Amino acid sequence: MTLRVAVLSVHTCPLAALGGKETGGMNVYVRETARELGRMGVHVDVFTRSQNPVIPRVVEMGDGVRVIHLPAGPETPMPREMVHQHLARFVEGVEAHRRAEGLAYDILHAHYWLSGVAGLRLRDLWGGVPLIQMFHTLGRLKNSAAQAPAEVEPALRIAEEGRIVRLADRIVASSVVERAHLVWYYGARADRIAVIPCGVDTELFRPMSQATARDLLELPPEPLLLHVGRLQPIKGLQTLLDAMTLLDGDARLLIVGGDQDEPDDGHAARLRRRVAALGLAERVRFLGPQAQQRLPLLYAAADATVMPSYYESFGMVALEAMACASPVVASRVGGLATTVRDGLTGYLVPEGDPAALAERVRALLADPAERSRLGREAVRWAAEHRWPCVAETVCCLYSELQPAASQHLARARCRP
Repeated sequence: MTLRVAVLSVHTCPLAALGGKETGGMNVYVRETARELGRMGVHVDVFTRSQNPVIPRVVEMGDGVRVIHLPAGPETPMPREMVHQHLARFVEGVEAHRRAEGLAYDILHAHYWLSGVAGLRLRDLWGGVPLIQMFHTLGRLKNSAAQAPAEVEPALRIAEEGRIVRLADRIVASSVVERAHLVWYYGARADRIAVIPCGVDTELFRPMSQATARDLLELPPEPLLLHVGRLQPIKGLQTLLDAMTLLDGDARLLIVGGDQDEPDDGHAARLRRRVAALGLAERVRFLGPQAQQRLPLLYAAADATVMPSYYESFGMVALEAMACASPVVASRVGGLATTVRDGLTGYLVPEGDPAALAERVRALLADPAERSRLGREAVRWAAEHRWPCVAETVCCLYSELQPAASQHLARARCRP
């Protein structure tokens, strides 16, 4: 029996370009785990809401893996809470696709709270097919770390997350910290939560000579810091900019991420004005979103990758940087507290503390031997989080709910 899995990624497509407001680590997670499961012989259909009528309804993403775009409301981007109003139509689309192809799914795997709402409805339609839920971020935690009113999650999300926690068959947490948050803030049962860390593509993200990377990017030899992520208040870039004013004047910062079309009153625009007000215009560059194939060069070129976030459920950027031998300096929050091994693959500092961040970065920039040591250990740590290993662990979880999944483990590629 071949296992067939319906993956739900309602609000964002795994094929979408990274770096924008609605795209990031979750897109990578869904795409890479689906592809690896496909290589193991699992049939995976990823269902997502169509945001562009020009995109084909069905896109092949690998052996036995498809992305299926379903109309559910206007086929344009929209705020996530508005997507909730169209979930009934989304569920109808999934069911219509299943009927048209005569399929029967063995597992439902939902990503993010909107997908969990759809997953609960589909489980009822399909006679109790097991539902596995991964939240990626948690509304209550985001609210506790919100830096602006626009970042406060609606009560609807909090209520729906609580309902999903109570009713899902299993929950996947990306770290022991997230598992503790689910238990403490949502009353989840610890025995129903599987901790499966996120992964990294070590064929794409791998060490290379810093000099070579800088030559290819045409970068000068000055000390260089890198930040990769969406330009949102919760990412803590204001803290990093304040820290830059405390560093020596030759240190430079590259900022990767953001939307192509930024509103004049958006957070990215405010960050640019902040750079000018702090007198950092010559030392800070906004590169905008970058192709994933270009990111390894940027990680390798940097002396350190800095993640001053107020909240991260895991911190996939940290893992990508470490795979490229880039030491990481990050806030001691959420999943970053376990993704970055303090003193071994990088350093953790208090969130929202420019002085502490600047002190740690300054010491690291002044010590090439320490950067080299951290980089070597970071590469070894990242190798334990390759996507084939993540997919194998996911398939093991499937086998707890559908024993037929165990036959696919023989094709896992986790072992080097």
